[in-house]
Amino acid sequence: MSVAIVEVEWKRVLKFLSAAFAGLLALPGLVRAQAQKMSADWLQLTPSDGKAPIAAARASITSDDEATTVSIDRRSPYRSTQDSILGTRALEASKRDTHLHIVVSLEDKKLWVIAGEDTVMTAPVAIGSGNTLTFGKNAWTFDTPRGIRTVRDKDADPHWIPPEWHYAETASEYGLALEKLSLKKPFELSGGRKLMFQNGEAGVLLPDSGFAVLPLEEEIVFDNTLFIPPVGSKNRAVQGELGKYKLDTGGGVLMHGTPHQTSIGQAVTHGCMRLRDEDIEWLYQFVPVGTKIYIY
Repeated sequence: MSVAIVEVEWKRVLKFLSAAFAGLLALPGLVRAQAQKMSADWLQLTPSDGKAPIAAARASITSDDEATTVSIDRRSPYRSTQDSILGTRALEASKRDTHLHIVVSLEDKKLWVIAGEDTVMTAPVAIGSGNTLTFGKNAWTFDTPRGIRTVRDKDADPHWIPPEWHYAETASEYGLALEKLSLKKPFELSGGRKLMFQNGEAGVLLPDSGFAVLPLEEEIVFDNTLFIPPVGSKNRAVQGELGKYKLDTGGGVLMHGTPHQTSIGQAVTHGCMRLRDEDIEWLYQFVPVGTKIYIY
């Protein structure tokens, strides 16, 4: 009798061990399936530090016949805690706005026009690159700022008035010095020439042949120096760079068209939001001055 009981117990032990071993063999497949499910979407992970901005993370999976590895890449879409706060406040405020308003997601590089509970227009946008330019003692970081803005003005066939960073960027690219010009005071060049303005246009006063007007569409470069034309001169107004329409949100941040249509949907601008021709035309026609813009 005792021998029979021992035999039965031993069979139970073998059955248990067999089931456990089968479960271990199946475990990598289950982990792989769960990891693949995780990798299908972006994950929102909250860092242990409550003051830190929420970081976006993506799961990537590598596997072989014996093991599966899930690696999490944390990359915050925010540049600072303040940036995170401004974005969160803007998004929450947009949910309470029952009037016509614009919502922009910098992470998704998309824009929505919302009226009440209806989304009446969706468009891709190009946003600030996030790069920093340093020239001499000055530095510029090209971000599209998060927060709440307002359409202050609209314009068709707009001129672009290049900020100083444009000239610093060009001078840095070509290894040139940088110098500001005055509408009233001539600048002495080599060879007895003078760089000056007449009727708002830059030109060179030559010792023998008089005043020669410079092309408006070209940068002013002499003696290895790039000259910054003053605001108000014709040489400081560039036609066509902003496309056919623009919406001004203040602080130099514009929504505008662009001749660089392939840049739409990328982080490549100096802070403005570029749109396709048909999208900026729609905004120009149907979004009135005073409309709120929520950028998160």
